[in-house]
Amino acid sequence: MSKLVIVESPAKAKTIEKYLGSGYKVVASMGHIRDLPKSLLGVDIENKFKPRYMDIPGKTALIRQLKTAAASSDGVILATDPDREGEAISWHLAQILKMDINENNRVTFNEITKNGVSQGMDNPRSLDMNLVNAQQARRILDRIVGYKISPFLWKKIRKGLSAGRVQSVAVRIIVDREEEIRAFVSEEYWTIDARLSKGEKGQAFSSRLYGTHSDGKIKIQDKQTADKILNELDSSEFKIDTVKRGKRQLSPAPPFITSTLQQEASRKLGFVSRRTMKAAQELYEGVEVEGYGAVGLITYMRTDSLRISDDARRDGYDYIKERWGEKYIPPKPRIFKSRSSAQDAHEAIRPTMPALPPERVRDSLSPDQFKLYKLIWERFIASLMANCIHDTVKMDISAGDYIFRASGYTVRFDGHTVIYVEGKDEEGETDGPLPALEEGTVLFKRELKGNQHFTQPPPRFTEATLIKALEENGIGRPSTYSPTITTILSREYIEREGKALKPTVLGEITTGVMKEQFSEIVDVDFTANMEKQLDAVDSGKTDWVKALEDFYGNFSKTLGLAEKSATGERIVIPDEVSDVVCEQCGKNMIIKSGRYGKFLACPGYPECKNTKKIIKKTGGICPKCGGTIVAQKTKRNRIFYGCSNYPDCDFMTWNEPSDKVCPKCGKTLYRKKGKAGGLFCATEGCEYTALSQ
Repeated sequence: MSKLVIVESPAKAKTIEKYLGSGYKVVASMGHIRDLPKSLLGVDIENKFKPRYMDIPGKTALIRQLKTAAASSDGVILATDPDREGEAISWHLAQILKMDINENNRVTFNEITKNGVSQGMDNPRSLDMNLVNAQQARRILDRIVGYKISPFLWKKIRKGLSAGRVQSVAVRIIVDREEEIRAFVSEEYWTIDARLSKGEKGQAFSSRLYGTHSDGKIKIQDKQTADKILNELDSSEFKIDTVKRGKRQLSPAPPFITSTLQQEASRKLGFVSRRTMKAAQELYEGVEVEGYGAVGLITYMRTDSLRISDDARRDGYDYIKERWGEKYIPPKPRIFKSRSSAQDAHEAIRPTMPALPPERVRDSLSPDQFKLYKLIWERFIASLMANCIHDTVKMDISAGDYIFRASGYTVRFDGHTVIYVEGKDEEGETDGPLPALEEGTVLFKRELKGNQHFTQPPPRFTEATLIKALEENGIGRPSTYSPTITTILSREYIEREGKALKPTVLGEITTGVMKEQFSEIVDVDFTANMEKQLDAVDSGKTDWVKALEDFYGNFSKTLGLAEKSATGERIVIPDEVSDVVCEQCGKNMIIKSGRYGKFLACPGYPECKNTKKIIKKTGGICPKCGGTIVAQKTKRNRIFYGCSNYPDCDFMTWNEPSDKVCPKCGKTLYRKKGKAGGLFCATEGCEYTALSQ
């Protein structure tokens, strides 16, 4: 007889079974096997919030198989993911298989490698009921909020709406930002910029007016003032007053945690959080790598700890020394400090084998897996490296009574930037190198001009900046960011406009109702404090039932008052008018939502019943007729790309058009689907292909 090891996914089971050998059988639970019922609240509020768990529909056969396998095995080991959800799944499995939760039958793997699996199996423990109760508290709290408030929203606005402990706050943050943007009043301001050099043929550099010797820093708010200063400067001599030289050291960014991985993948790769976590899950659970077999390439991807193991640091140092030399190792190990609220059960996200660079595994990975592994590997290696050192220069330049300033730098030592530079949400102006100049030098004026600017409203959130805002405000936890964004998009509370997230009319109306009736639920500080209480359950500092009781007392009163006010007519959500004119009656068509997503409909219904698909232009050019390539959806919601001249042109492909053109024929290149990826030309007779850039 062999021992039965239960994990969550088939991919993980396959990888682990390879390391454990013939004495073990590894099977997958396929995620949760029990949950609260969908059609009922499933929580006995009067009986200390006792949950009523049921087998998940569709998993009856799997549960039967697990029971049979457990009965014929020489013991059962619970090896689900090393977090709250994983602990809860193991607890449910123990209940179903009638296991003793006090026995040491629970193991966790921070990484799915031979060493990681061996360490996990060598250190079995009993189930951590604090983690189980923390998961139960969150699940029950989310169920209460969702099931109690959603019916109120159905009465007040329309059926099918939902509220959530984290999702409603996330929508409010986006709505509040939109209100800030609308209320913003742009103000004009001017800068005066000079291009200067030492002599007519010297290296030119930029400088900007700072102020005057007599008044200090000045603001220029209109063209008249700018023109007046330009006239005064027209005949002025530009002369260097002071030159300050210095040195600055730039430390590398820490290795990734869940939130920063999602942020950086959004900035650098254009991945939505769901896409990032899917690829990360695959890299953690194990992929077939040539020369290694099935192996997990990264550590567990749901973590908010910046800790890394001594072994990983040593392996990273060895690689850095071999590739770049001893000088790229810092004088002493760099220790990154995690947030005070971080759960330190796992390391930061890092490669399991630092000596395995992305190029070595490229052919074994899908395009998404490769891009994400490269990002994680480079970030980790850079985090171990020495600081980048800049030689800085700052100059004050006199022009009559006016002072111009210029600053720049040169790289003395590239350090960690030889491999990786952290992305930014907003790219600002960067200083370039300045020529070697001394105080007293008279400069040649190459160009002098005034530039008009206008103050800009705060930008809309992107997935990256929303995740950052949720994290900074203590809303949700690493594992919740991706599903939260997916939920509020699918509920049509928000929508994407390029990379930006903007609220829909529905999102704004729903948030307005929530702010009026359930102000605490959408209050950032209240939600953050609730999150801290739930975190305290993890460590056993707070009883999970007490945490729920503390919340429910005020919530039930608020709910009662809201339900009394829910009488009367529903709030009418105005139709969104498009710029597409109905060819049958001439009215501007409106955007409606149906079973297969949004579509255009004539507002003259029922007299005019004209409807149309919403056509999304891709920028691609049809290789057959030169028409525009548009994205459309099948009835099963699968995206395909076709020519806008259909039915006159029948070109269609499942492959997404890229923003690149074929160097051979000049037509649009398409992205290949599947593991191989890459770009190809769809023009008949042209067989150009290339790797994706």
